[in-house]
Amino acid sequence: MTGEKILIVEDERAVARGLEYGLRDAGFEVQWAETGARGLTLATGWQPHLIILDIRLPDISGYDVCRRLRREGQRQPILMLTARDEEVDKILGLELGADDYVVKPYSLRELISRIRALIRRTYGEFALAAGPTLISVEDLQIDLERMWVHRRGTPIDLTPTEFRLLRHLVTHANHPVSRDALIEAVWGYDSDLGNDRTIDVHIRHLRQKLEDDPANPRYLLTVRSVGYKFQMA
Repeated sequence: MTGEKILIVEDERAVARGLEYGLRDAGFEVQWAETGARGLTLATGWQPHLIILDIRLPDISGYDVCRRLRREGQRQPILMLTARDEEVDKILGLELGADDYVVKPYSLRELISRIRALIRRTYGEFALAAGPTLISVEDLQIDLERMWVHRRGTPIDLTPTEFRLLRHLVTHANHPVSRDALIEAVWGYDSDLGNDRTIDVHIRHLRQKLEDDPANPRYLLTVRSVGYKFQMA
């Protein structure tokens, strides 16, 4: 797995250069943006496979960058960096569409492991899926190979993490899946975001996008004391 494009949005030159050298040494193609505005320009023009996004930037916050990228339909994984290990930061990042979260200081080896896992799960895992790849249930059409969802013929934008979560629930339709099993399936490693509240936030997002009445869902059901299930029929 080499040659994937990584965009670093980080204003601390020493941190950014260290990341740049380390990622290039690991076989990635790298671009660096020192401001949020430059990051937005490169993200839409260069189309990286993954974005490393610092929260504290000199012009606009990483949260605002994340929000604008998702609003513009950019679906590549976003890995956020912060110097603060606070739950509110993590949940806010999730709410805006981040896929993973790393707290400074971190080891380069750990970061590269996270990056490779996100890229593998976003771009490589679905092509290997066995069984049917196009699933239709009532007004939903879900293509597991091409990673798209249509509702009544209208495309629904999901982040890579939201799609992986939906995919796992759909491929285990009508069976309850625990939060721990979902964490393992979606992240596959000890992520700073991997906890029960993380799953709940993503389920809420999916309900808002897929359900007529998110407060009374017909597809994404809560199974008390267990987790969630996708109701196929």
